[in-house]
Amino acid sequence: MNGFVLGGVSSGVGKTVATLSIIRALEDAGYSVQPAKAGPDFIDPSHHEAVAGRPSRTLDLWLCGADGLRRNYHRGEGDVCVVEGVMGLYDGDGSSTAMVAEALDVPVVLVVDAKAGMESVAATALGFQRYAETIGRDIEVAGIVAQRAHGGRHEQGIRDALPDDLEFFGRIPRNPALEIPDRHLGLEMGDEAAVPTDALREAAESLEAERLAAVASDPPAPDESTDTVASTGSAATTVAVADDAAFCFRYPATLERFGDRAELVTFSPVAGDPVPDCDGVYLPGGYPELHAAELEAAGTLAELGALASDGRPVLGECGGLMAMSQSLTTAEGERHEMAGILPADVEMHDRYRALDHVELEATDGTLTATAGETIRGHEFHYSSADVDGDARFAFETVRGDGIDGDHDGLVEYESMGTYAHVHPESGAFDRFVDRLEN
Repeated sequence: MNGFVLGGVSSGVGKTVATLSIIRALEDAGYSVQPAKAGPDFIDPSHHEAVAGRPSRTLDLWLCGADGLRRNYHRGEGDVCVVEGVMGLYDGDGSSTAMVAEALDVPVVLVVDAKAGMESVAATALGFQRYAETIGRDIEVAGIVAQRAHGGRHEQGIRDALPDDLEFFGRIPRNPALEIPDRHLGLEMGDEAAVPTDALREAAESLEAERLAAVASDPPAPDESTDTVASTGSAATTVAVADDAAFCFRYPATLERFGDRAELVTFSPVAGDPVPDCDGVYLPGGYPELHAAELEAAGTLAELGALASDGRPVLGECGGLMAMSQSLTTAEGERHEMAGILPADVEMHDRYRALDHVELEATDGTLTATAGETIRGHEFHYSSADVDGDARFAFETVRGDGIDGDHDGLVEYESMGTYAHVHPESGAFDRFVDRLEN
């Protein structure tokens, strides 16, 4: 599967809209597109899936390592893989877009804001191309997509200004219909605010799909000998995964790993579904704060609390941690009872409280790691957790904030909640299934 990375000159330049427009252009030209995201995002991939019709792969060096990143890439399906970058092309110390492009050995198509420039657009692109050589980064910036560019003289001026080794792959015309509403944690999800098909198709008509497909290249195969994570487990083990608007932040690879190792069943706490008959429960992140009243009234969380107190393992990440707490207070000051599994009260804030790649070291054997093992993940949340003074933690934070600045992984009964989201390449979900089997 050939692919390329779509990098931006900065955050906010319009990479997601450009990615969706390119997916639409390639699909309309007859190519099957596999979307992907460089970085630990859950929201942009939801928009990718809404347009491409298949889950977007997560490609993050910090979370997955180089071989894990390539494994995730090669598990995709399609003719062309379009990888949306994170922030600006060179930004990020743990897994920048440039680092992902280098690890995959695929070219970069640069998204440049052209609303107020022509020759300056070319100068910007040339600077990004030359900068790779300056810092010793082995990537190829192959050309540009001009975001918010007009046609006619404006487009031609940009084309004429570009040097011969930088291609012009088209433009994204300015269109208010292409703006995706945002809220805390980023844009609204793809199933909430899908970009209108007509607007996307209009943007796609200004892109050169065949030239984009031609520039894509095939990454090297991963070294499968480095995959030390078991791929099979007991068919008798069942994992229940919460799946609704409150619990929507999970990587496709996580569900694939659970499916490889156990029987996977889903349920909706927001809808009041009973907890399925299972050996353990996974509560992914999401937006429990937007559905706190429904969760409180539905009764599913109370059932989870009773099961956890009887020893049923429950693993929660970020929003899952929030739902496992004693209470959740919204930014408007409304307090709602949650599952009551963990000795913590969670409060929402107007600004984010943590945003970083994280590294955690297990102080003892726990649901997702053995004693002394380190796992890598990502945290991004607007809430804080007020925990009891005698609370037990599973991890010390090597990098990141965790729950109290020094620890993550709040433990009670056989259950645990963390602010960190982890990828299955960390081995965390295999440790979880191992615990359920034993």
